[in-house]
Amino acid sequence: MTTLNHKNFHARVEFDPEDGLFVGRIAGINDVVGFHGESVTELTAAFREAVDDYIETCRHVGKEPERTYSGKLMLRVPPDLHAQAARAAELSGKSLNQWGEDVLRAAVRA
Repeated sequence: MTTLNHKNFHARVEFDPEDGLFVGRIAGINDVVGFHGESVTELTAAFREAVDDYIETCRHVGKEPERTYSGKLMLRVPPDLHAQAARAAELSGKSLNQWGEDVLRAAVRA
């Protein structure tokens, strides 16, 4: 999986072997904004154009473009996992929030 970033919008990109195209969609928003290209250069240009068109369309219709994620994350986990995570955070000298942020940051780097 490959991702693109333009103006703080991100997209996931895959290759469609049937059509011989790279295809992508802006991630993290409810609106469906897709794009495609036959080469990396075409794909990148199409992504940037899709983002710019999305922003312009939103402006034209008087809507704020959706922004991806607020920074607030609520997880539902089993009580025993919650206890283990809280204990691990305390033993590391961190709040559960800081410990969880560190764990998530390490996981997305992997």
